Amino acid sequence: MSEASVGNMTRGGVWGRALAVWLLIMLVETVHGVVRTMALAPVVGDFAGRQIGVFTGSLLILAVTYLSIGWLRPGTGRMFAAVGILWVVLTLLFEVGLGRVVLGYPWSRLIADYDIAHGGLMALGLLLMAFAPFIADAWSRHRSFAP
Repeated sequence: MSEASVGNMTRGGVWGRALAVWLLIMLVETVHGVVRTMALAPVVGDFAGRQIGVFTGSLLILAVTYLSIGWLRPGTGRMFAAVGILWVVLTLLFEVGLGRVVLGYPWSRLIADYDIAHGGLMALGLLLMAFAPFIADAWSRHRSFAP
C-alpha cells in the first residue's frame, strides 16, 4: 500500500472520529445548558448565565478534547485546524437548528449570544473550540514529558 493511500485512510478515519468527538461535546454541552438554565440562570439571570456558561462550557470542551485527543489523532497541523473548523461549523448549525427550530428563539436572541459589543461571548467560545485540538494536543504532549 502506498504512503499516499495510507495518509488518505488516516484522514478519512479522522473525520469519523472528529464527528464522534463533536457529538460527545454536544451531549456534554446540552447537559451543561440544561443545568445552567435550571440552576444558574434563576440566580444570575438568563443572559449572565449564558455568559458564565461560555467559560464553563469552554472548559468542558477542552476536557472532552483532551481526553479524546489520543483517539482522535489528527496528525498534522492542517488536520488539527480542519477538525477545529469542522466543529465550529457543526456547532453553529446545531445552535441555529436547536435555537430556531426546536426552541423557537427569535434571531435576535441567537445573535445576542455572539454580539461581543453587547456582552455576547459565544464567539469566544467558538474560537476556543476551533483551537481545542491544538490546545489538547499541546497539553497531552506536555503531560507525556512530566515525571
